[in-house]
Amino acid sequence: MKSLIAAAVLALAPAALAAQERPLGPADSALVGRILLAEDRRDASDPALADGLAHQDARVRTLAQRAAWRIGDSVFAARDSLPALPAPRVWPDPAWRLRYRALAERREDCDALGAALADSAWPVRLRAADLVTPACAGDDLVAGTLERWVDDLPRRAERRASGGVSWHAAAHGLVGLARIRPDAARPRTRNLARHRQWQVRAYAARAAAALSDTATLRRLARDRDDNVKEAAIVALSALTGHDDDELYVRALRSDGAQAVRAAAIALKGSPSADARVEAGKAFARWVARGNASARDARVALLEAVGRPASDDRPPPPRSELPSDAVALALGTEAGLRVEMAPSSGGGAFVVRLRGDAAPMMAARVLALARAGYYDGTSWHRVEHDFVVQGGGPGASEYVGYPAYFRDELGTIPHARGTIGMSTRGHDTGDAQWFINLRNNLRLTRDYSVFGEVIEGIDVVDGILEGDIIASVRPRH
Repeated sequence: MKSLIAAAVLALAPAALAAQERPLGPADSALVGRILLAEDRRDASDPALADGLAHQDARVRTLAQRAAWRIGDSVFAARDSLPALPAPRVWPDPAWRLRYRALAERREDCDALGAALADSAWPVRLRAADLVTPACAGDDLVAGTLERWVDDLPRRAERRASGGVSWHAAAHGLVGLARIRPDAARPRTRNLARHRQWQVRAYAARAAAALSDTATLRRLARDRDDNVKEAAIVALSALTGHDDDELYVRALRSDGAQAVRAAAIALKGSPSADARVEAGKAFARWVARGNASARDARVALLEAVGRPASDDRPPPPRSELPSDAVALALGTEAGLRVEMAPSSGGGAFVVRLRGDAAPMMAARVLALARAGYYDGTSWHRVEHDFVVQGGGPGASEYVGYPAYFRDELGTIPHARGTIGMSTRGHDTGDAQWFINLRNNLRLTRDYSVFGEVIEGIDVVDGILEGDIIASVRPRH
């Protein structure tokens, strides 16, 4: 019977979607809201689903069928059985991305890397620095360029012009230099470990790891910034094991989930009973915070205590109906304008919200934008041939919105320019965005698309790690 109903829905949908016999009234809109809530709560028994499947309007029937399939299958394998949604806009790649990609196979070619360090596009230059290996230790051009980048870093490095860099060259250069000329990198690492820009100190921790500089790592493990602490603790634990458990116990008191998670992972298997006790106390504190997106930190704390991850009971996903969800589900257009801070090169790009695919998620993002949630946050993850990710309060993938967003997997592929919701696993959306810089079709199975860039892709392509979002506002 279910398959017959689905077949009827799908046979009627294309024609009915093109021309409806009558507009939907308040009762119909209320039913759509009930269907969306049933899906959001994963409630297959909600009578709204049956009411929707029996509705005379094909849009309502399709929403009900989609909800039933999403509830019944966490990966929504039946997605291609629904009427196709409009494909996202096709964006060409910038010319420099081809040069960026070509470097991966030339990491042992010091001449090629040296030339790339002088490329006209900074993403290519930074990529070359990231790829240098000890094979280039004798290349004075490569080493000299990296040294110059580090030495040219000003004390204040928080601003950059469009197309330029601020702290990035020195940070990437330092890590590359640590791999090819440790003696030249060692004093520079200790110097940059005291820089006022926290990202510089985080990269100094990575350089210190390459140099096995445990003294610098121990200092950075006490840093005031939780992202720096995280980087230092991860590196130090790999070098000294449990010899620095006292430092990790101290880090358990940090405010940032990323630092607490790193400390808990470092403490796993500790011979110290006191360390396990402190991890248990930290777990209780983080449970009391009631922040669903901090699950990774809580699970790491449980493992440090010796308890299973199943002992964590995150708060349930939010399940109220956002004010714009019904309108978005029924085809109302809505967009956002993302303004980048002048200190991060400026510029703006425009996002079309894909309420046709993910109405609840799109409506929640729209509400957060209205409330200024994203203002002043940053793009903390930038992989120039993959994604940029950000919009979280702690400049870390482990710090997000307190309540989870449910997945709304659909038929829109993760093509270049589409925007997906960051998750920590199924149904754990944390309100952070990731923007696909290339076609990442393998992500379609696991991540929801809630928007796409329709203007300003050049601004998106120019984003560098740490760039600040000045504002995200509804576009009228």
